[in-house]
Amino acid sequence: MDPNVSSQVLREFGSEQNLLSKPDGSATFVQGDTSVCAGVYGPAEVKVSKEIYDRATLEVLIHPKVGVTSVRERAREQCVRETCEATLLSTLHPRSSLTLVLQVVHDDGSLLSCCLNAACMALLDAGLPMGHLFCGVTCAIDSEGFIIADPTAQQEKESRALMTFAIDSKERNVMMSSTKGSFSAKELQQCIAVSQKASEHIFQFYRDSVKRRYSKIL
Repeated sequence: MDPNVSSQVLREFGSEQNLLSKPDGSATFVQGDTSVCAGVYGPAEVKVSKEIYDRATLEVLIHPKVGVTSVRERAREQCVRETCEATLLSTLHPRSSLTLVLQVVHDDGSLLSCCLNAACMALLDAGLPMGHLFCGVTCAIDSEGFIIADPTAQQEKESRALMTFAIDSKERNVMMSSTKGSFSAKELQQCIAVSQKASEHIFQFYRDSVKRRYSKIL
């Protein structure tokens, strides 16, 4: 292991699907004390002004725990939308609308990655066609140059750089990245490697969760 990479394991995960009755798919995702609830609506009729003739229109909305949506939520919405658009086979539902609503229940760090994980579980629950799954991993680099995977809010506050990556389940490629702070090219590559390794645990968690759910049904 690289001396600058922290050996910290990911915080404990939790997830539950099909919680809400109104959406076509829903899920909660918990990482430590960070928790997000997601609901997927559609495919449904789309407004003519938003209609795309060869694929579905995807809208992503993130609601903070308190207060109104800010620029920060808008940036996160774009990250989640770009990731979902890259994985959804939206050409199978042309001229229709898909809406993904994410409600922040509690934020104790790594919020964007938790939003991505909740989104993937909700899309799975909705039964929408996807080319592959995806997950989000956040890494922080502290003042001494150590990389911490899945940081808490306090660790984020004390870090000099923060990065979140969306990783695909097929090739473990980076689908989306959101970065903040100062870091070197080497540190960026190290964080990507840490995130790719961490994604294996998250995809295994997805598999176990879905298996548990359907074994109950059967």
